[in-house]
Amino acid sequence: MDIQDPIKTTVEEIRKVLNIENVIGEVIESEDKVMIPVTRMGMAFGAGMGEGKGATNEGGSAAAAGGGAGIEPVAMVVVFKGQSGPEGVKMLPLKNPDPLTRAIGEVSNAIVDVMAEGRKMGMGKKHTKKAEEAKTEEKKGEPPV
Repeated sequence: MDIQDPIKTTVEEIRKVLNIENVIGEVIESEDKVMIPVTRMGMAFGAGMGEGKGATNEGGSAAAAGGGAGIEPVAMVVVFKGQSGPEGVKMLPLKNPDPLTRAIGEVSNAIVDVMAEGRKMGMGKKHTKKAEEAKTEEKKGEPPV
């Protein structure tokens, strides 16, 4: 008995399951958005073989292999047509996040909001209020302070 046969068969079947379409699902498109499902996959695999003799001194052997897989939807990525930048892409979780994931998401959202506010106020430019004051003083003919 050769252990390679059941292992080979099991691995071939697992390879059929392991493809990108099972992790990134089929794209769903509408007039104003594109939705991309994202899943999490888990797999397990095991194999074994044994040989022995019975009470009547007859020998025998056996081999087996098995595997299992699970797929869980975890999020939906939504891309809004006609919107560029971070505002045009949203990630919608499909399960309750753990506390660390929730905190990281909230901090990320806060950083994006602060950056957006900074752009609105002109803080994204490479100058400061003191630099502006110095330019104003120079225009008046006075040396900067």
